[in-house]
Amino acid sequence: MPTSLGSVRRRLLTPQLKEVTFAKRGFPATPSAATQRLEAIPQAVICGFEWGIDARNQWEVERRLDLVDAEQRGFAYEGATMAFTVLDAMGPRGHHTRDLLKGPGSRHIFLAYIGIGFAMARLPRPLWKKIVPDLTPDPYYPTMSWLAVDGYGFDRAYFDTRRWVDEQKVPAPYRWEGSPEYFIRAVDQGIGRALWFICGAHAPDVAAAAGRFASHRQPDLWSGIGLAATFAGGCDEEGLAALRRAAGDDWTQLALGAVFATKARAYSGTVPEHTVTACSALTDMSVDKAVSLADDTAVTTSGTGSEPAYELWRQRIRAHFTAG
Repeated sequence: MPTSLGSVRRRLLTPQLKEVTFAKRGFPATPSAATQRLEAIPQAVICGFEWGIDARNQWEVERRLDLVDAEQRGFAYEGATMAFTVLDAMGPRGHHTRDLLKGPGSRHIFLAYIGIGFAMARLPRPLWKKIVPDLTPDPYYPTMSWLAVDGYGFDRAYFDTRRWVDEQKVPAPYRWEGSPEYFIRAVDQGIGRALWFICGAHAPDVAAAAGRFASHRQPDLWSGIGLAATFAGGCDEEGLAALRRAAGDDWTQLALGAVFATKARAYSGTVPEHTVTACSALTDMSVDKAVSLADDTAVTTSGTGSEPAYELWRQRIRAHFTAG
């Protein structure tokens, strides 16, 4: 059952489902079955957020999330993690997020970090320093916390497209994991993911949108595009082949994003057919081989400031395609 305070928070903080449709956001994508499928993803996030911000206890949230279709469940966990992050950041000694991610949310840790990033977009920067819980001994903590910054970039591009995509706004640096310079790059990775949605998974439009950014930003945009195309879907094999051709010299970045997406899907326990198709089309690898590549190249050290462990891992994955 919802609480009275939770209901007030939900009304103040939660966008309506219609607010995230492409038509409402003013995206140029042509309505189709693919765009309808993509629109369901942010709507699943909103449902997860409503359950998290409104519930009396974690069991209730977990039970609701279990009822979501397996393919969409990770997105609902994104929303619930976003809600718990807001609650923890605004209250004393909150541990909602930690409890969720040390419990059933651990299988969706990649998307959960993105949910933390969605919360970042709604919280003042001084609160950011305490929003990522200590998840030791999770093997992806803190390396994959950079996906929170990715999530922040996605959110800004999706909900303020004019500034972050049309005007190509660059965020002020922030010392995330001690790497303020890399913060800007991780934001671009999230903006790249958003371009996939904004352009309705239409390869020519996605490529044109990425091409309008400064050349030094395009590699990170393409890795985000590859992640979104593989994890979220929305494009057939022919369209994926066109996307790969359009990436040109940044094809290895596209493949890098596809490997990360495939790893995240496999880790959650659900690999939909569109992920299998995109993994093959963008990497020339099976799902099992892509997962093995991600596992074999994982970085366990802390990184070196300007190049955190997350980026070192990305470089190792990309090196496989560069060498090939």
